[in-house]
Amino acid sequence: MVMDITSSRAPAPATPMPTPAFSPADLRHAAHRVRETAIVVQEPGQGRVGVAFDPRSAPTQAGYVHLATLPPMYPEWLGDRAFSEAHGLRFPYVGGAMANGITSPEMVIRLARAGMLGFLGTAGLSLARMTDYLTRTRQALEPQGLSFGANLIHSPQEPGLEMATVELFLEHGVRRVSASAFMQLTPAVVRYAVHGLHRDAHGRVRRSNFLFAKISRPEVAEPFLRPAPQKMLHELLQQRLISAEEAQLAAEVPLASDLIVESDSGGHTDQRPLGPLFSSIARLRDRTQQEHAFDAPVRLGAAGGLGTPQAVAAAFGLGAAFVLTGSINQASVEAAQSPAVKEMLATAGLADVTMCPAGDMFEMGVEVQVLKRGNFFAARARRLYQIYASYPSIEAIPEQERQALEREIFQHPLAEIWQKTRAYFETRDPDEIARAERDPRHRLALVCRWYLGLSSRWAIAGVPQRRLDFQIWMGPAQGAFNDWARGSFLEPVGARHVDQMALNLLEGAARITRAGQLRAFGAAIPPDAFDHRPLPLA
Repeated sequence: MVMDITSSRAPAPATPMPTPAFSPADLRHAAHRVRETAIVVQEPGQGRVGVAFDPRSAPTQAGYVHLATLPPMYPEWLGDRAFSEAHGLRFPYVGGAMANGITSPEMVIRLARAGMLGFLGTAGLSLARMTDYLTRTRQALEPQGLSFGANLIHSPQEPGLEMATVELFLEHGVRRVSASAFMQLTPAVVRYAVHGLHRDAHGRVRRSNFLFAKISRPEVAEPFLRPAPQKMLHELLQQRLISAEEAQLAAEVPLASDLIVESDSGGHTDQRPLGPLFSSIARLRDRTQQEHAFDAPVRLGAAGGLGTPQAVAAAFGLGAAFVLTGSINQASVEAAQSPAVKEMLATAGLADVTMCPAGDMFEMGVEVQVLKRGNFFAARARRLYQIYASYPSIEAIPEQERQALEREIFQHPLAEIWQKTRAYFETRDPDEIARAERDPRHRLALVCRWYLGLSSRWAIAGVPQRRLDFQIWMGPAQGAFNDWARGSFLEPVGARHVDQMALNLLEGAARITRAGQLRAFGAAIPPDAFDHRPLPLA
């Protein structure tokens, strides 16, 4: 007998050795124990692969072949920890900005208190309402040192509004901005990104403001991955909108700190699949990083189609530093959306989406993705674009067609709609009125945009007489989420708190990732281990 010389005490009575998990049910349970160290073992003689959690099951004690020891996998660790550290977050999770205030202060505050980042849906709001949103959010979060952001949407028809929005953000100390729908750089977005650049005690360039650029094409992404253009910096410097130091330091950093790689989403979208798009943007990021050797490479997040744990796990598997959700949050308790619309969203299916003309880029032919089930908005929006493309002015529309438009879509005479539109732009942008008086076709475009602009507001307000005209931005993620939540506590709209939805998506993604790891080592992980049913999580 070999004596144990590590202890002078008498040996303790033998205790039963814990048995590794080998059965499908036990392996499924093992895959979901993500917060524990997993020991992957194999029976002697090329036998079954199992999983143990007790060190006494290690191969030297139990006779198993040791294949791997997997450390705990917390949902917090799924992305790039540098992202969470840079933005003061617990989780690599972002709630995207939904225009016209749908992403409300309540939603952003709830996400922040759960250790996540939210962007206020300031696009489409007046400067006064933006100020209200910013003030309420700051008052709730700044005393706790919690992060938040706001949205800056490209406004090709109103560049003055774009710059005024940036000035408001700088005045209120908004440190994180999601720049969306930009097809090219503008002075406003460059001004925000370089404002506050400075050197630290070690000589490194540091940001005061973090720009998240939401992109879906490599040619749009590239300018955000490079330093700000010198010509634009010079113009901003000449206008005294940035300092000489900021202009100089801008050459040493990429314009954006983070890119949001947006695939098939609600609202503005190119409907591209995430896998090929993310891979293409990642290669472009790597090439520009090699060229410029920035101290901090641009981080890439994934967005669009992320409505289930499987989709979130796949995004992190592609290399995403963080994930961003949008459509699914529109039906949350905290969304500034009408109860009628939330119920419509909560019953939508995967294929209940379609593309139609966008109000903010109507003349350019840009489209947005919306809910098609239960309303006529998309069909009517396409009809208005056909009218715009076919006729040079309101007066040129044939009488019978004009009457049909007034009866079915506008519900008012077109002359009256023009007067309402004119009154709106008298305070918002008088230049639009002058242009419309010179160009009858532009006047027709503004009248069409009256319907497209109000349709989303009718939805938010839940105007019953306009239910068939609700413009509801939605991507396929909403239908996928509804399928996943069906039969669980998250199925009712009243239970869909934005943080509970996020925590369940991340928890499920961690479990699915661990199941994939175990299967890679040869464990016979059953298919249902790659599913996480929603659970109330703290």
